[in-house]
Amino acid sequence: MKRKISKQYSHNNKAQLIRGGKEYFEKILSLIAQASSSIHLQTYIFEDDETGRLVADALKTAARRGVKVYLMVDGYASQALSKTFIGDLESAGVQFRFFQPLLKSEHFYFGRRMHHKILVVDAQCAVTGSKNISNRYNDMPGVQAWLDLNVYIEGDAAKELCLVCVKTWNGFRMEPGSITCNENKTFHYDPSESVEIRVRRNDWVRRKSEISSTYTEMLRKAESHITILCSYFLPGKIIRDRLRAAARRGVVIKVIVAGRSDVKLSKNAERWLYDWLLRNKIQVYEYEPAVLHAKSTVCDGKWVTIGSYNINNISAYTSIELNVDIRNKSFAAQVEATLEDIIQNESTLITTETLQKTKNIFKQFIRWASYQAIRTLFYVATFYYKRR
Repeated sequence: MKRKISKQYSHNNKAQLIRGGKEYFEKILSLIAQASSSIHLQTYIFEDDETGRLVADALKTAARRGVKVYLMVDGYASQALSKTFIGDLESAGVQFRFFQPLLKSEHFYFGRRMHHKILVVDAQCAVTGSKNISNRYNDMPGVQAWLDLNVYIEGDAAKELCLVCVKTWNGFRMEPGSITCNENKTFHYDPSESVEIRVRRNDWVRRKSEISSTYTEMLRKAESHITILCSYFLPGKIIRDRLRAAARRGVVIKVIVAGRSDVKLSKNAERWLYDWLLRNKIQVYEYEPAVLHAKSTVCDGKWVTIGSYNINNISAYTSIELNVDIRNKSFAAQVEATLEDIIQNESTLITTETLQKTKNIFKQFIRWASYQAIRTLFYVATFYYKRR
């Protein structure tokens, strides 16, 4: 397997935006059912609940009919999976691995987790984005799924994503002959339908900062407007400088963040930054209906990045992240319309006036202390890393 993952855009692709919990799981279950040769599923969280068992059963059924199934989950976030659950998968023919189990890892990099979420079927189609495998990411009776955005891809980019899965499965070593990604398969789409896609990764230990570079490039090149949807928005100095510079030259920047968060420390730290964002004329909106977990940005109505990367130093310097950049006006318009709908119908605008109403000395201290605690945690998670 000599083929490398390109840093350039591939052209023979199709892309479809997938928002919801139910919509997402219906899509991946359909793809798993249609698989004929191989399935790669890699995810940060995989839980043994109704949703997790639904996906596990689909994988077992595929393996029993002869499809090669490779399931990798993070060794920290998914460590609660029982030996019985894993044993049932393996008995059906599913090949299973943890990514760096905490007590068995070659390097004790606690903060370096496999954070990406990706399904690749037959090296021809893929789904990637921010969705994990668990009930809270699905639409359950009486409970709305967390907000995520994902993209369905067909074409050359799916082969690239297959290679990402193979390399991750093999511990980032290329082992020829064991797993293939349909290198000889070619795709041809009508130019009017084709979408330009490039696969982007972040893994600071392995000297990959491609998604971070996408964000700095977007902010540097933006001409009119950028809308950011981010679940844990704590930009470091480089991104803050780019945000401020873009706003000063007249770029309209909208940031949609969580109103309700599963990590209260992060939410309080985020709110400490609101004053800075508003001073720099950056619009801030809090999404209200459920927990916001999506990570996506659209620039100038023509350029989208979507995946697992949060705009914070954990994603920049710690976790293994995966995004896809998509250049296509039609797709970007769809994403932009989706984000604008979220702003208009599901979010609350944060203004200087509304922020003042929620302020008091105690709350400000909590927010400041949370921000300092988060910075300390970032340092603890990364200070002992050696780049390879």
